[in-house]
Amino acid sequence: MKKSSPVSRSGRFSSGPAADVAKFTESISFDWRLWRHDILGSMAHAAMLQKIGILDRGELKAIVQGLNQIGQEITDGKFRWKEELEDVHMNIEAELTKRVPAGAKLHTARSRNDQVALDVRMWLRDELVDLNEEIRMLQRSLVDLGARFSEVIIPGYTHLQRAQPVYFAHHLLAYVEMLDRDAERVQDCFQRTNVCPLGSGAIAGSTLPLDREFVALELGFVDSKGRPRVTQNSMDAVCDRDFAIEFCSLAALLAVHLSRLAEDLILWASSEFNFVKIADAYTTGSSLMPQKKNPDIAELTRGKTGRVVGNLMALLTLLKGLPMTYNRDLQEDKERLFDSVDTVRATARIVGAMLQNTSVNVESCAQASSDPSLLATDLADYLVRKGMPFRQAHHAVGLVVGFAEKTGKKLNELTTAEYQAIDKNFGSDIHSVFDLQKALALRNLTGAPSGSQVRKQLARWSKILPSAKSRPS
Repeated sequence: MKKSSPVSRSGRFSSGPAADVAKFTESISFDWRLWRHDILGSMAHAAMLQKIGILDRGELKAIVQGLNQIGQEITDGKFRWKEELEDVHMNIEAELTKRVPAGAKLHTARSRNDQVALDVRMWLRDELVDLNEEIRMLQRSLVDLGARFSEVIIPGYTHLQRAQPVYFAHHLLAYVEMLDRDAERVQDCFQRTNVCPLGSGAIAGSTLPLDREFVALELGFVDSKGRPRVTQNSMDAVCDRDFAIEFCSLAALLAVHLSRLAEDLILWASSEFNFVKIADAYTTGSSLMPQKKNPDIAELTRGKTGRVVGNLMALLTLLKGLPMTYNRDLQEDKERLFDSVDTVRATARIVGAMLQNTSVNVESCAQASSDPSLLATDLADYLVRKGMPFRQAHHAVGLVVGFAEKTGKKLNELTTAEYQAIDKNFGSDIHSVFDLQKALALRNLTGAPSGSQVRKQLARWSKILPSAKSRPS
């Protein structure tokens, strides 16, 4: 039977856990990545213990030096993680205690319950800041691509059928709007994550006169006015994983938005559409068919959405039946949270880079957007301007479309006489409706795809978003 270190087992137990139990219960294989935040949290806790008289200045200095040394060893890849010590907290504390006698006092008034809640919140705060920047850079990639091809018109689609003409940039700006809401959700999540749980103990706080607000200030858990933010219920603090679920929820929605963008790119890059060309560096070939150029980055973006949505479902299911307060089930939250963070951050970065290396096949887009059926609604609006109720106008244009199909003609190829044979309200100026530039110029409402509105939106976003020159490497 393999025994664990005395540090990780209380005097209540006569022996350590069986080897298979230790293997089953360990979390160091994944929670090691919390080490930096665990060390920072321990330093703040130690400073607070010195402030209230539990540690003297010499002991605090020795603990901080020891933690810094351990942190450097971890950075250099020289620190040996021990599975028998279960998790990142015990690994660091055990090593510190071995080197610094005062390290044995560090766990005073602290439980692994509030310690892990602190570490995860601190880790997620940093990830949220980085993700927000990556979303902004992805938005910038979309705006830059739209600006490069600001005059290109494509068919807009509903039900994957050609519907009405829009500027290519207008289509891309739709994703900029989606991503902006994602960025707002990231910022909202940061606010609810940025609350300090340390000092809650295992469940009921401590009998010692802890200064929780001091720790919160030390670790940056503050509001917009610099005031400390601490949890208000010790039981809630140690079992709350709402912030993790909130992140996984926004990550799932972000992944869905990225998946929809990827699907558009996949369609546009196909021979049938031929609207865009993705650079060779962001595509792959076929092991059998030498002519193939596959949009694998876009396809993987679409595919990874499933795992992010699955992580959200896993966390919701994990928490749904847990009683108050901390239960070991909560150990299962980290891998799902870590994976969602890693996946959406990596995907946002690679999609942004792919867009920076994507060009538009202007001629193919022009050919597709020249389809006069895209302006069928404009025909109905033409009749509305002459006083006809829209439903009646819609019916009349439907008759025109049916007649064109029967005669094998396009809508702009029908004669004025043929139009008037269907409805006398069609005048000699009917063919002016098929001026594509004019048709788009008329769509000048706020949010509509007229050239002036699209240019206005491109300019607005170009001003708001960080420059591509500031893109992280």
